[in-house]
Amino acid sequence: MSDTEARRRQLEARRDELTGRLARIEGELDQPLSDNFSEQATEREDEEVLEDLGAAGLREVRMIEAALDRIENGSYGTCARCGDPIGEDRLDVVPATPLCRDCAAAS
Repeated sequence: MSDTEARRRQLEARRDELTGRLARIEGELDQPLSDNFSEQATEREDEEVLEDLGAAGLREVRMIEAALDRIENGSYGTCARCGDPIGEDRLDVVPATPLCRDCAAAS
């Protein structure tokens, strides 16, 4: 199996994990609030945390989808800004990254 194919599988697995997590978050957010006023305050705080987690998850899913598109069109592993190769060590840590280490640091 090629490195790119292994990365594709890794990205798809992470996307599937996030999709499941986002569905659970949405289910939690759809639950009605308690009738108890003091519990409502806690529930609203919990909802804020869930909304933040959901937003972060959606951003990561979009990054993964973009990385999968780059795999499809053959540009995966090439920096979207400078065109240099993205180091394998960086792709190991952030497989969905569109930027090499230098360009990411300059952002």
